[in-house]
Amino acid sequence: MYLNIHSYYSLRYGTLSIEQVVETAKKNNIRKLVLTDINNSTGMIDFVKICRENDIEPVAGIEFRNGNELIFTGIARNNEGFHELNEFLTYHNLNNKTIPYHTNGFENAYVIYPFGRKRLKDLKVNELVGIKPGEVLKLFSTDYPDDQSKLVINQPVTFADQKGFHLHRNLRAIDNNILLSQLNGKMLADESEVMMPAEHLLDFYRDYPKIISNSERILNDCEIDFDFKSFKNRKTFTGNAADDKDLLTKLAHDGLIYRYGKKNKIAHERVEKELGIIFKLGFAAYFLITWDIIRYSMSRGFYHVGRGSGANSVVAYCLKITDVDPIDLDLYFERFLNPRRTSPPDFDIDYSWREREEVQDYIFKRYGHQHTALLGATSTFKGKSIFRELGKVYGLPKQEIDELVDNPETGIHKNSITKRIYEISQEMMDFPNIRSIHAGGILISEQPLTYFTALDLPPKGFPTTQWDMYVAEEIGFEKLDILSQRGIGHIRDAAEIVRENRSINVDVHDVERFKKDQRVKAQLKRGETIGCFYIESPAMRGLLKKLKCDNYISLVAASSIIRPGVAKSGMMRQYIHRFHHPGQFEYLHPIMKEQLEETFGVMVYQEDVLKVCHHFAGLDLADADVLRRAMSGKFRGHKEMQRIIDKFFSNCKERGYPDELTQEVWRQIDSFAGYSFSKAHSASYAVESFQSLFLKAYFPLEFMTAVINNFGGFYHTWVYFNEARRQGANIKLPCVNHSHYLTRIIGKDIYIGFIHIANLEYIVGQEIESERKRNGDFSGLEDFTRRVKVGLEQMILLIRIDAFSFTGKPKSVLLWEVHMMMNKGKPQTNEALFYNPPKTYTLPQLEHCALESAYDEIELVGFPVTMTYFDMLQTSFRSEILAKDMIAHVGKKVRMLGHLVTIKYVRTVKKDWMHFGTFLDSTGEFFDTVHFPNSLKNYPFKGQGVYLILGEITQEFDFPSMTVEKLAKLPLKPNPRE
Repeated sequence: MYLNIHSYYSLRYGTLSIEQVVETAKKNNIRKLVLTDINNSTGMIDFVKICRENDIEPVAGIEFRNGNELIFTGIARNNEGFHELNEFLTYHNLNNKTIPYHTNGFENAYVIYPFGRKRLKDLKVNELVGIKPGEVLKLFSTDYPDDQSKLVINQPVTFADQKGFHLHRNLRAIDNNILLSQLNGKMLADESEVMMPAEHLLDFYRDYPKIISNSERILNDCEIDFDFKSFKNRKTFTGNAADDKDLLTKLAHDGLIYRYGKKNKIAHERVEKELGIIFKLGFAAYFLITWDIIRYSMSRGFYHVGRGSGANSVVAYCLKITDVDPIDLDLYFERFLNPRRTSPPDFDIDYSWREREEVQDYIFKRYGHQHTALLGATSTFKGKSIFRELGKVYGLPKQEIDELVDNPETGIHKNSITKRIYEISQEMMDFPNIRSIHAGGILISEQPLTYFTALDLPPKGFPTTQWDMYVAEEIGFEKLDILSQRGIGHIRDAAEIVRENRSINVDVHDVERFKKDQRVKAQLKRGETIGCFYIESPAMRGLLKKLKCDNYISLVAASSIIRPGVAKSGMMRQYIHRFHHPGQFEYLHPIMKEQLEETFGVMVYQEDVLKVCHHFAGLDLADADVLRRAMSGKFRGHKEMQRIIDKFFSNCKERGYPDELTQEVWRQIDSFAGYSFSKAHSASYAVESFQSLFLKAYFPLEFMTAVINNFGGFYHTWVYFNEARRQGANIKLPCVNHSHYLTRIIGKDIYIGFIHIANLEYIVGQEIESERKRNGDFSGLEDFTRRVKVGLEQMILLIRIDAFSFTGKPKSVLLWEVHMMMNKGKPQTNEALFYNPPKTYTLPQLEHCALESAYDEIELVGFPVTMTYFDMLQTSFRSEILAKDMIAHVGKKVRMLGHLVTIKYVRTVKKDWMHFGTFLDSTGEFFDTVHFPNSLKNYPFKGQGVYLILGEITQEFDFPSMTVEKLAKLPLKPNPRE
């Protein structure tokens, strides 16, 4: 009789997980129930599956609300009814409309209104009125006692007990952004909204048997089920499976000739083998749809990088979905597809951040909005964010909230309120909080998606499923990831800037030439990779130097070795040692040598996990693949995962392996959790890295300009300007006659773009560039103020950053003049009918010094341009050695000056913090430092700036760093204006 159940997917309202809903029903001997979450159907797929596993009949519904006001509850008679409810909700979500009080009617769903909302005579055939136990006595004052044919039991379920009600109150206060004490009845569920045994519930309605029979009739008329076995993606590309087969075969064979020529027998056999499996498993449409998207983007001139497990496929390589040759890299075929796999391999397609939305728009228009949606995600209540939310609800001052967030362990016992906050936080942990968007997943379905979910319209502007990737996979969808990354923007923009600045056309897709280029290989070996995709971080540059990496294959390995799992397990260091001393180590077992000889016995890739689990532990490939997916965060079946782990250990025992050996192999596998890359993925990244490396090796200034203009990378923008200067550029302050809105290069001069000036309005920066293109350079301050519509405050910013240096006048004079010109702050533009030239004045000599300008530059663009931070120091000391000298001083204790670039924070086994610092010396060269807990306690970092550092120079595989004993932040000369 439960027609109105809320799970915790009724965001910041419900308190029960789907499992708890079903478990509670089972305890109360309820054999059929309706899940009706508020304005969503997120939990329905899980609900149906878990109900079936527990011999309970599920029914689908949605509770429709406007804010805190209940409008009605829809209950689906069948899957078509669920589709109707989802369609109704989707229409209102996508069009930003409130839920109406009256529906146009559903053909396959019932509508239950709250008591008192509608009169009996106004109800349609499928419309009913729900009566709560506490409302039964009110029936006497209505027209319902004479005709109860439209009345049904309405006992909502929102929590399990009184404790759950208190949790509900906290969630409601968070949702309404008010204090707990400010909650009112309209915002809350009634305390009675718990599940009770059916006989107890029916006791409230004994005098009205018709209400009971109506409720039973409605329930018996409703059912819902899903096919969890079939593939739900679009089944054909051409509209016919046979035509799909013919088209994919032709495209693969055409691509085979393009990639390998006409006489490559190995490639031909591999293509035929893959096509056979693709057709057998019914994945031809998936490949063709991906090809179609690539074809469109290439026709638009968009760059892309194809990766994911699909990059293991030669067919994908022949279709130009990827640029990684699986045969050349000996990519593990079973990682791509195996006959026991029920879902296709995933393709991750990266585009420039500027172009991704156009590709997404094409997909929606090509395959239809009913059949296409972005994949949703769910943000949950986690960690410190819960303390902040609850702190506001309980009215704590900001200072106390900050203390609670920063030190929850010490704050919880401070008083009864903070203790209560901690207790509630533990109950809320991992509750769904906000529906959001997956990083790049798109679904393209055979049936309209509203057969499975209602759709939201987040700020991205594309319809989005209400459930996440795990549910999508559970029901049989395979996502296509259309992602954005800044690295592709770097490459494309760099090629365009080279064409503009040097009149040279660069084919950035000529990767095979890049791999063989000696200058590129030498740059890679030196770790000269600032700005280069994926290989610019301090840790990665250090690894490249330690490996003396100078080729593509080594870079592929390095791209995976750097992942936290390998590093944390100690296997990264082992790999480097074995790389340099291949004859000075022993394999754990002969099978490890047989399967992992390429990587010196170290598991580096996800494929290595498959190999070891299959060949060493005897797991079949399907189980091994479940392990692999779980370790990359793409599997949530904990029971299934535990079964495979148990099987791993029992198989090893049966094979007679010593426990120590089994435990060590498992330790290495387990260390991959959440971090491992597939080899194809690493290879795809390495291709992009080589493209970046080539551009940086031959066109360093243009490349750094592109990196700066894409606003993405490991470091802050000022580091990339430093790198450009290091490579020979002259960094110029913004100039109204040379700068664009974005940073611009002319010859070897790089002019900082207007976008970097703090508080300069977008429209002003754009108008300066546009006006200059229309009517030529500005002759001076007066000419500028006539031609560009700009206020006094904006003019002051431009003068302070020296954007009028071409006039030859000091900034102090220009500031005086602009105040005279601007007529009390109002601009006088060329739109004036009669132009009155400003009066001229003879000014006294005004003082201005270089240090003032440096402070202006720090304030307005974030770093000094006309001098360095080292020039601004009060001390004249400049280091006992420079970064380039460190390798010659290994074992010695020295003092160095360094401008802090970045810090990496690492927890030790004892839960102490240690830091890894990266600095620039006074010549702009990088060096690295290690700070152990004892040093940090006495000499902590104190924010950005220049530090005096005392420590011992150490080296690992010829890569030097400093183990820090002491450090102190050095004071700058004071701002003369202060």
